[in-house]
Amino acid sequence: MPTIAALPYPYKFPDDPQVALLIIDMQRDFLEPGGFGEALGNDVSRLQAIVPTVQRLQQAFRDRNLPIIQTVEGHQPDLSDCPAAKRDRGRGQLRIGDFGPMGRILVLGEPGNQIVPELLPHMSETVIRKPGKGAFYKTELEIILQANAITHLIITGVTTEVCVQSTLREANDRGYRCLLVEDATESYFPEFKQATLAMVRSQDALLGWTATADQVLAGLSEVQAASFLSGR
Repeated sequence: MPTIAALPYPYKFPDDPQVALLIIDMQRDFLEPGGFGEALGNDVSRLQAIVPTVQRLQQAFRDRNLPIIQTVEGHQPDLSDCPAAKRDRGRGQLRIGDFGPMGRILVLGEPGNQIVPELLPHMSETVIRKPGKGAFYKTELEIILQANAITHLIITGVTTEVCVQSTLREANDRGYRCLLVEDATESYFPEFKQATLAMVRSQDALLGWTATADQVLAGLSEVQAASFLSGR
């Protein structure tokens, strides 16, 4: 059984397609200048910095024909799936549905709602479009995982303390064994990221494990090429 040198102790996963890479919300609205993240007053360069690391993990999973699932947070153009409490929160100049430099903020199909070019999925890879922070809320994610007997999730993406942590907690409650890749996730606030990593691996992996991308890649080197049927 392949093993990753993780915290708080080694993370073991099956040598077959039961392990999947989950890439959370690496979309232009959060990572690029002019998007929703910057409109909220954040330094988006922090999030941009993890793109090459996520890309390395993405390629490693592709090389082994292991499943890759990406998520995009976004809403229908009429905002019928966006609660007023979500849209109205905050005091920034731009809110969900407003027009920004990359189209309407967090609206599906708009330029800013696209995954960054470096991480664009292959046609065989799954993209989950989610209206909430957690990737299980009002999506088909759990159906896809169950249909393909996925038991272990390697989790990456942004932001660490919001959509990433929400998804990890949802997955943990559903019985998935989760590993959060320390240098393949990021927050606009460094202290929030560190606090989340500590919470995840506290109390003997109460929520999951953490490891660096190099440690994950070393563990994946033990994995043989596998097959996976994926939807888009």
